[in-house]
Amino acid sequence: MTPTAKGPWSLEEIHRFLHDSAVPMRLACTGNDGYPRVVSVWYVFAEQSMLCVSHQKSALVKLLQRDPKVGFEISPNAPPYHGVRGQGRASLAPLGDSDVLDRLVARYLGQQKSRVGNWLLSRKAEEVLIRIQPERLFTWDYRERMADVTRGQAAQ
Repeated sequence: MTPTAKGPWSLEEIHRFLHDSAVPMRLACTGNDGYPRVVSVWYVFAEQSMLCVSHQKSALVKLLQRDPKVGFEISPNAPPYHGVRGQGRASLAPLGDSDVLDRLVARYLGQQKSRVGNWLLSRKAEEVLIRIQPERLFTWDYRERMADVTRGQAAQ
């Protein structure tokens, strides 16, 4: 299913941003009490989906098992403001032999060995693959509008 897209970017530009951006995704799901929960998660964009990993006993996995509808936002935290937000559905599967966790560690921690990277990889058998299939995408891009206030800062 091709998601609907609104805003200044084409679907191709959205896909390029999601592929190239290495900021965590803010993922919103609904708690048992009906209130939203927002969790920052690492993701990779592949197969027109955002792929994430979480421990099988995490609160996030439990909430997504109950209700797969999600909201998300991927954008830098500093100006100039731009990014992608949307809505979609999450599906869960055992991580198994997938290389997604290895890709996430490399993407967010680099190739250098680290305690946190080693710890995450040591729990691979207990991890769940979360696939976020976007249904609606919304973009915004204030880089041109904010050029005078961000001059001298590195654009992300």
